Amino acid sequence: MNTYNQLKYKFQAKTAEIGVIGLGYVGLPLCMEMAKGGFTVYGIDLDFRKVESLQNGQSYIQDVPNEEVAKAIESGRFIPTDDYHTVQRLDAISICVPTPLSENQDPDTSYIQSVVREIKKNLKRGALIILESTTYPGTTEELIQYELEAQGLKVGKDFFLCFSPERVDPGNPKFNTYNTPKVIGGTTESCIDLGVTLYGHVVKDVVPVSSPKVAEMSKLLENTFRSINIAFINEMAMMCDKMDIDVWEVIKAASTKPFGFMPFHPGPGIGGHCIPLDPMYLSWKAKEFRFYSKFIELAQSINDNMPEYVRYKASQVLNMYAKSIRNSKILILGMAYKPDVDDLRESPGLELYELLRESGAQVDYYDPHAVSFLDKEGDTVHSVNYDLSTFADYDCMVLITNHRIFNNRELAELDVPIIDTRNAFVDIQRDNIYKLGTGIRQQEVRLAVGV
Repeated sequence: MNTYNQLKYKFQAKTAEIGVIGLGYVGLPLCMEMAKGGFTVYGIDLDFRKVESLQNGQSYIQDVPNEEVAKAIESGRFIPTDDYHTVQRLDAISICVPTPLSENQDPDTSYIQSVVREIKKNLKRGALIILESTTYPGTTEELIQYELEAQGLKVGKDFFLCFSPERVDPGNPKFNTYNTPKVIGGTTESCIDLGVTLYGHVVKDVVPVSSPKVAEMSKLLENTFRSINIAFINEMAMMCDKMDIDVWEVIKAASTKPFGFMPFHPGPGIGGHCIPLDPMYLSWKAKEFRFYSKFIELAQSINDNMPEYVRYKASQVLNMYAKSIRNSKILILGMAYKPDVDDLRESPGLELYELLRESGAQVDYYDPHAVSFLDKEGDTVHSVNYDLSTFADYDCMVLITNHRIFNNRELAELDVPIIDTRNAFVDIQRDNIYKLGTGIRQQEVRLAVGV
């Protein structure tokens, strides 16, 4: 029996031993689904603190409960480790490591390259490798296939190779790793068949495509689409602000059209691992083909500028109260990049925090989910405690993240000026609420007519 048939039989019988390299927001949920699917899963991460936590049944990912980790450990189907020699026994490996941008906004694939070096030393003949880390089209062939074939191995015979983009949305109560359709592309027909066979036991729906490049490009298209549309509505918000028109009311009205319109909403900037980074991966790769994407670069510029615009809005509001940003006490409400999660990756609140400090403000933040972060100097900044009497002493508050746990009415009734970047106070008509995308005069009109 050749390696392809042997591996397919193991997947079908669920006797294959699987490895997931990188136990973060993508890797750990994938481990849980693989264990629930009946496979023995080795979770590999060089951060022993993560490994030790998981070995003790403790999760550090909000979407993965402690009980789920403990159950997987007790069943013997989930084995966390920091030992790369484990790769020698694995029939399949999913790579879920970070792919950040460098300081020059170029792709940083060093984590993938580091994993490939370890795989080259330990790879079991006939194993399936699936890259899940978001990256530019061509990465799977360039960084994995080329490196392994340089050692004399042949893809589709000595090893099998696929790309399947992660689609994790932290905090999403409806869609998770299991029920989000899984796109996958293989370098040969046998590769894609094995990838579909494995993931068919792990997720609800698998969507095969013709090549890893198509799969890689699909992920970048998804998030570039979002980045461009968010940038457009952010620009519309700034325009409406100048024209004394309420952009939120405009969006609500436009959304009544049952066709031809998809609502996006403005905000203080974009966050998370995907939307701020993925379009730049695509733009960088396109330049190799002498193609320059004006849409991507413009959208990135607009979105990157939103924290600065929020600072300007805060300055406007403070001026109305005969105050300047310098020496003002400002409280940022919410620091995570999206509601009801603790994820701080690329959060626009982090940039706003630094901008306000550079302007001379005394800045604190309150976030019951994201309780601390490192500032640009490397110092740990902690969330303040929820104390209305203390909050009342601030000169201004800026809502960055509309966590459901916030009591917005209680906060509004402190009469401290609040810059609302998420329309969180939509149902609260008070003259101390100033919304992003709504001019000051328009707010006065709305209060007068009770809209």
